[in-house]
Amino acid sequence: MQGYDNNTYGDAFADVYDDWYANVSDVDATVDLLAELVTARGGDQQVLELGVGTGRLAIPLAARVWPAQVIGLDSSAAMLDRLAANQADVDPARHVHVVRGDMVDDQPGGPFGIVFVAFNTFFNLATAERQQACVNNVAARLAPEGLFVVEADVPEHPAQTGSHVEVRSIAADRVVLSVARYDGNQAEGQFVELTESGGVRLRPWSIRHVAPAELDAMAATAGLVLRERWEDFARRPYSADSGRHVSVYARTVSGD
Repeated sequence: MQGYDNNTYGDAFADVYDDWYANVSDVDATVDLLAELVTARGGDQQVLELGVGTGRLAIPLAARVWPAQVIGLDSSAAMLDRLAANQADVDPARHVHVVRGDMVDDQPGGPFGIVFVAFNTFFNLATAERQQACVNNVAARLAPEGLFVVEADVPEHPAQTGSHVEVRSIAADRVVLSVARYDGNQAEGQFVELTESGGVRLRPWSIRHVAPAELDAMAATAGLVLRERWEDFARRPYSADSGRHVSVYARTVSGD
C-alpha cells in the first residue's frame, strides 16, 4: 500500500483500539497461560511483547508476574501514549516498561524468558523476509529455556482474492465501512469512518498471512522447535478445523 509504513497502523487505530478490540480475544485466558509459563521458568526472567499496542495484554500480565519485568515494544507513539494512560493508576513497580521501535530491528537485548506476539500482530510484517528476520531476532534473544509464543489466525484455504466492501458498524451519526483487497496471502484495506460531525476518517491496514506450517519452517530456520500448539490460550485442542492457533516454540537442543 503506497505510503504505508511501520507507524501507520498504530497511529490510525490508537484512538479506537480499546473500544474496537477490547474483546477480540480472551484476555484472562491469555494472561493465565503466559503467567504460568513465566512461573515455570522461575518467575524472574524478562517478558517481551512484540506490538504491545495500548497494553491490552501486557498491563494485566505485568500485574500478575511481578517482580518479573514485562517489556512492550511498539513503533507507534500514539499506541504507547494510550498504554501510558491505561496504566496511569497502576503501581509503578508493576508498570509495563515500554520501548518504541520496530519489532524486527529494535528488539531489546534480552535475554527473555518469554517473547510473545498476539492476535495476528505478526502478520503486520508485510514480507516473508521481514517475518523471518523477526523470528531470527527473537531466537537470538531468548534465554536458554525461553519460549516464543505466537497467536494468529489460520489463513483460509483457498485464499481469498479480489476486493470486498462491507459494513463494520452503523449508528445514527456514523457508519464504518470495511474496504479490503486480497491477493493470496497478502491483504490490505481501509476502515472508512463516516461521521456527521467529523467527515471522513481513514484507518488503513496491511498484512501478510502465514499458515502454521510456514511459521514452523521460519522457526526451524531460526533454531526453534514447536513445543505446543493449541487452538487458543484456553488450550483447546488444535485441529484441522481450527481457525486460530497459539504456537509455542523453544530453542532446539541436541537430540531434538
